[in-house]
Amino acid sequence: MASKPGQKIRVDEHVPIPLSDGIVLSAQIWRPESSYATGTATSTPVPVPAILEYLPYRKRDYTAPRDALNHPYVASHGYACVRVDMRGTGDSEGLLHGEYLKQEQDDALEVLSWIAGQEWCTGSIGMIGISWGGFNGLQVAARRPAELKAVISLCSTDDRYGDDIHYMGGCLLVDNFLWGATMFSMNPLPPDPALVGDPKWRELWLARLEAGGLYMVDWHRHQRRDEFWTHASVGEDYSAIQCPVYLVGGWMDPYSNTIFRMLQHLQCPRKGLVGPWAHKYPNFAQPGPAIGFLQESVRWWDKWLKGVDTGIMDEPALRCYLQDTAPPQTHYDFRPGHWVAESVWPSPAVTSHPLGLAPGRLTDTDPQHEAVFSSPSPSPSPSTTSASGARGVDPPPQLLTISSPQTVGLASGRWCVFGLDADEPGDQRQEAGGSLVFDSEPVTSPIDLLGPVVLRLRVASDQANAVVAAVVSEVLPGGAATRISWGLLNLTHRNSHVDVEPLQPGRFYDVEIKLNELGQRLGVGSRLRLALSTSYFPTIWPSPEPTTLMIDCAASTLDLPVRRRPSPENPDPNPLDAQLPAFQPAVNGPPLNTHILRPARSSNKVVQDLNSGIVTVRLEEDAGKWESRESGWRFGSDQTIVCAVHPDDPLSARVEQHFRKEFGREGLDLAVAGWAKMAASKTYFLLTAHLEAWEQNEQIFVRDYDFAIPRDGV
Repeated sequence: MASKPGQKIRVDEHVPIPLSDGIVLSAQIWRPESSYATGTATSTPVPVPAILEYLPYRKRDYTAPRDALNHPYVASHGYACVRVDMRGTGDSEGLLHGEYLKQEQDDALEVLSWIAGQEWCTGSIGMIGISWGGFNGLQVAARRPAELKAVISLCSTDDRYGDDIHYMGGCLLVDNFLWGATMFSMNPLPPDPALVGDPKWRELWLARLEAGGLYMVDWHRHQRRDEFWTHASVGEDYSAIQCPVYLVGGWMDPYSNTIFRMLQHLQCPRKGLVGPWAHKYPNFAQPGPAIGFLQESVRWWDKWLKGVDTGIMDEPALRCYLQDTAPPQTHYDFRPGHWVAESVWPSPAVTSHPLGLAPGRLTDTDPQHEAVFSSPSPSPSPSTTSASGARGVDPPPQLLTISSPQTVGLASGRWCVFGLDADEPGDQRQEAGGSLVFDSEPVTSPIDLLGPVVLRLRVASDQANAVVAAVVSEVLPGGAATRISWGLLNLTHRNSHVDVEPLQPGRFYDVEIKLNELGQRLGVGSRLRLALSTSYFPTIWPSPEPTTLMIDCAASTLDLPVRRRPSPENPDPNPLDAQLPAFQPAVNGPPLNTHILRPARSSNKVVQDLNSGIVTVRLEEDAGKWESRESGWRFGSDQTIVCAVHPDDPLSARVEQHFRKEFGREGLDLAVAGWAKMAASKTYFLLTAHLEAWEQNEQIFVRDYDFAIPRDGV
């Protein structure tokens, strides 16, 4: 039976779920009143399908505002929405020892079995989640539990090493440390005594403080794609996933590549959706437009959990938001564009179009392909072919050198963009002086790009370790440059992320860099720009020594994914676009009822010390402090991130993250505070951390940590 909107729901804030080893997990459940027994002899609960969201992010406070926007709406359409704190987190017992462990999946299988066995559940269950919850939805699906009938996975990955927050192109992401510091700040947090009881809540808290949770140590120790990373990477065996999967992401989010790979390789029923969004649910994400994602979710669940033909599987397999030209901004409320559709991926409507590299130019003269840019102008003189910062004698005209300052990358924004503050890429003109820049001719008619950009380089290095950062931008007629795709390669990983091979200085290598997927319309008068650099801080950790790369333009190409364009012979080459039904307007549940105790504030600054030369990025994020008017529980969070480097010294790079978390209620004040810091020598990564906890202004825990981890081709 189709969902009936507007059903009255009830909320159970703390439902214990016992596991076979004696650990008890805590769930919050929203479900229709009709699924409850009333206590009369004639009353029978009306069972409903269930939707599980399974996270370590504390339903009592961290995700409570988001949960209020999402779960009540879906529950009102005839579903039991079950939000579970994972083992060792929030109000659940036990300890969490890492991300995506087998224990996490085993627990999920028991949770699914428990839900299916409740009298209020039909036995049909879906899983939904974003980021960690999107990951484990796919991972649990690969275990094939009978109860799991469908998954919606947002902002997730099939490859934990190559396409997650840890490494990219074999380069060590600074977010590997920053995310580790964030988890270090979250793991030792207390449960709510009102739910867990006294003295258990204090015992759980002290055990978490003792465990610490410096997952980042293992993340830095495993610098190659070994078994540590292949575990729980569902791309190792796509055939293991057999239930239907809806993959959702955004161009501003770093995980959109997964959608295209999984659409290509999964054999189960599947759909893909890519909007302009950052790392948020599409019903309230920025950049806009937001969509009626909750309504779309109900259509998916009705199809696969209730057997209702909603028409969702009759629509194209892939729906993408093709973005129009926009000036560079570090935050967008809205991106102009339109929705396009593909029935399969890879799409026959998209072809790879190669551009050649020449000093200062991207050339469009391949005889096998019709030019998409206007005719090239004469080449610039050889004197313009070395980028700022290059060292040594002038190379031959087709051999260009680049040695970037360590500050190239300051306009990159955060690796994981949340779209809440100034965390998106800025004007790429800021990077041009330290990069090799190649520009196309102006666009004379709009060009639609959809899919991956691939860069093929012939490159040599003067050091055994080196990286290449490749940024593709749309340069507007006035000169502003908006980043539309980018990619990285650690050249010691040129052949494999398993077998690392140092470079032979002076030797040329042919390498391939797959940049991020994109959906972009290049506007008339714009140019396409490729910028190459030897650094990209604070996105990636610098190489051990300054490096100079030499690029052989004659043996290098940039391949663009060009979508079919109208022609006199075929004026409507992509008819599915016009047939797409419009999304319903975005709706959300009522916001969490809170009293603000401290308003949120943020600050994001880049400062150069003209005396020392050090450049510092300082991000202050105070999420404020609030009290739930219903439960009385209080939550406050404040953190500061500092990234600093000298333009000429890769070993000067340092990153640190400070945090303070506050919890409690009237008469109970709890706090956890600390910091984590990272630096490096030529041979070691140096990690230090500090953790302390307070109860009623009395320090109850303090500990320091110190690790030196050998560098391994990074």
